Amino acid sequence: MSQTDPELLLQELGGWDWDLCRRELPAVLPQLLSMYQESEDWTEHIRVLRILTEMFLPHISLADLEQTFFSKVLPKTLQLFDNLMYELSSEVKGLTSQNTELCSTVRNLLQTMVQLLETLTGCVRYVCTLQECVPLESIRTLPSSVLYVIKNTFTHCKDSESVYCGHLHLISDLLQAMFKETYSLQKQLMELLDMISMGSASTEDNITDMVSVIHTVLEICSVISNMDHALHANTWKFIIKQSLKHHSLLQCHLKHSDILSGLCKDTLLSFQSCLQLAEQMKMSEIQEGTDLRLFQKTVKLCRFFANSLVHYTKEFLSFFSDSCSQLHQLFLQIYSTFPPSLYAPEISEVHRDEISRVFLVALDPLINQLLPFSPFMEQVLSEKLGLPPEQQLPQCLVLITIMDKLSSQPEEVQALWNTGKSFQQCSGELSLPVRLPEVISTGQPAVPITLYHYVCVHLCSFIASTLPSHFPQLEHALLDAVLGSSMITSLLAMDSWCFLARYGTAELCAHHVVVVAHLIKSWPSDCYQVSALGVLLRRMLFLMAPDHQVEFAHKFLPEEEENLAVWQHISLKALNPDLRKRVACQLCVAGLAQCRRWLNSRRALGELRPVNTALSVLLAAYNFAGDTLEAELQASILGVLGQFWTFLQAKQVSDAPCLQQTLCLLLQLLGFFIQALDTQLITQVFALQSSLFQLDPPDHVRLAMVDFLSSMGKVSIPQEAQRQVVPQLSCLFASLLADQTWLIHQHALEAFTHFAEETSHEDVVPQCLNSEETKNKVVSFLAKMRQVEETTEARTERMKQERITCSAQFMKMAGELESTGEPLAKRACHPPSEEQYKSAVGTMEAAVEAVKLLLGKGSPPAWLAVKLEALHTAIAILRDSVR
Repeated sequence: MSQTDPELLLQELGGWDWDLCRRELPAVLPQLLSMYQESEDWTEHIRVLRILTEMFLPHISLADLEQTFFSKVLPKTLQLFDNLMYELSSEVKGLTSQNTELCSTVRNLLQTMVQLLETLTGCVRYVCTLQECVPLESIRTLPSSVLYVIKNTFTHCKDSESVYCGHLHLISDLLQAMFKETYSLQKQLMELLDMISMGSASTEDNITDMVSVIHTVLEICSVISNMDHALHANTWKFIIKQSLKHHSLLQCHLKHSDILSGLCKDTLLSFQSCLQLAEQMKMSEIQEGTDLRLFQKTVKLCRFFANSLVHYTKEFLSFFSDSCSQLHQLFLQIYSTFPPSLYAPEISEVHRDEISRVFLVALDPLINQLLPFSPFMEQVLSEKLGLPPEQQLPQCLVLITIMDKLSSQPEEVQALWNTGKSFQQCSGELSLPVRLPEVISTGQPAVPITLYHYVCVHLCSFIASTLPSHFPQLEHALLDAVLGSSMITSLLAMDSWCFLARYGTAELCAHHVVVVAHLIKSWPSDCYQVSALGVLLRRMLFLMAPDHQVEFAHKFLPEEEENLAVWQHISLKALNPDLRKRVACQLCVAGLAQCRRWLNSRRALGELRPVNTALSVLLAAYNFAGDTLEAELQASILGVLGQFWTFLQAKQVSDAPCLQQTLCLLLQLLGFFIQALDTQLITQVFALQSSLFQLDPPDHVRLAMVDFLSSMGKVSIPQEAQRQVVPQLSCLFASLLADQTWLIHQHALEAFTHFAEETSHEDVVPQCLNSEETKNKVVSFLAKMRQVEETTEARTERMKQERITCSAQFMKMAGELESTGEPLAKRACHPPSEEQYKSAVGTMEAAVEAVKLLLGKGSPPAWLAVKLEALHTAIAILRDSVR
């Protein structure tokens, strides 16, 4: 055996058999290790490494592997690997098909890299054959070294297009071989690491090493996420398996936040790949072939990630206190890009169903696991989420999902979550309307229903399952929602409350009616909250038992003027005929008394609120019980109504909102007496309307005018009044038909049609149509011709833009929640709360966004820059005042 010449030594070793290698190991191994450390030639380096791993490694005991072999061989191997990588990155810069010498050099480097990977794979494969359980301290250097090679090789393959600058075809075969060998090396290493034994007495070094392995594999996951589905899934499977296998030892050392973040990120990437493939198939109208198979594989990968999240979260939930926003965002981002979201791509129903059935069903248990976790509850219900428009429907759907699951949870979990739910910011989805699948009848397939219907069904189901001990929170949440600034949320709460009135006892319904009535009495009548309470009261009275209705009429006596504020909101149609007749008569008497008292006084506008309440009561009586009132009482009412018109002036009405309400009520009431109006009163009514219209009255006044004009078809205008009234009538109709507000225009079309069908003054009809445009619109309306409809895409985009405006309005209204009317007497004055400040600042932010939107649509007016500068100065002053 040669002691000096390395080449002779290597040649001589080539003829050795197994037994000779074992006998000569103590003498030859130091020489080989020395040669390996000193070698600078890559070919010789690989040759020596192969001899070491194939001929001598099998003769080293497991206990001696680390000290005798790995700690001495692997550092030099990593140095060789780094040198190869450096040479590759240097040489490829000048790579071209014409430069054959450089191309050969690069290919030789890659071939050497493949040989190095093969050698490492063989080394790891051998260790796997030693015994079932391998102590980590026996191979400590091996996992970290191999993982370093794997990570950097995969990174090189991933970046190959940019690294090889368009010359990938020259070396693609070797790159593919390098990828496959790295894949094999990782698979072999995973098998070895799965054999690692770590008992409860494991040293701190072992724990640190195993944690380092898992974290490095996590880094590899981020490299290979878009390279190979199976490789990606198996790599994650290893992380989850090892984390759970060594749970008790590693749980306090793992970077749970990073692992969870990686899982969430890769789940979303896979989900988005599913959507992209589904969208491509929808656009190409090809539902089979390669794209379909890839889609199905990707959906299964999504399911794998969902299951991984469920398993990992189950074991390590207590470590996720600071990571709940990631889990919340995962659900929000999934729902925001999946139908029925306005921001979802267009995909076929078949693909949507498959994603739901395979992926979303697998993800659903994650919510169950998170329900008892208070940090997750605090994250989901936080008032500081500041969600973008595309995540507002998803937030609503998350809340509904949680709400559906609460009935099966322990009482303490239900108590944790019981709070108000809101979907006020889903304006776009409500307007389209967005539809979601829901099973309406047991045993029947799901059918698409509107978002509002969907939320209402689930909320009512939740109410039905609410524990009695949580009823106070439920009532509080419903009342808060009814009184909130969002009309749609308020309506949802009313629908749910009415379900509760039906579902619960008659006594509970009666109790709630009385509570709502007392609230109405205690608030100023012009608060918008009173309007909401009034609608709720009107609906709930229909659900009361007849004997409870009688009791209600005794508690809130209609003849007492202080109760008129309650009765103005009630539909007398809800009462039985006898009670209806009695209440209507009492209301009219009390209302008349209130009106006369004001008319006989100094008629101060500040005292007009009770008068408007009295007129509202008279309107309620006539709407539902007018035919039961005696003729004498009706004559008295008409006489009082006529007195109001003697002093109403257009300018005064235009300037005073309370008088505008009075006018609207008077116009509605006159509709009931339309055929009994005398010439003077008709002349007064039209004179005031014509004058007021010149002052650009608000929309609610215009709508009241439209309704009144509609009833004029029943009137035969006296000869002496026609000269004045007919031109005013035709002019009002012409102006309202040309109104740019869609709602007013539509009502005007309906009113004009009704008037034209009934009037005996046929010559008036053409006078109302003073332009070709108006004529065409009326003709189209009569012919029931549909206007050109905007496309679904255009409507969706419009909804997205309108959402910004709606959001600004919601925030503005939220800042006005304290009161919109005069304060109650002796109301305590409190310093502003933090929520008020948040609301005010939110309104400012929304206004800024609205201005940005306007600037994006066209050139701003000249005064805007000056106004913005003034606002800038005002904000600076505010900022200085809080320092």
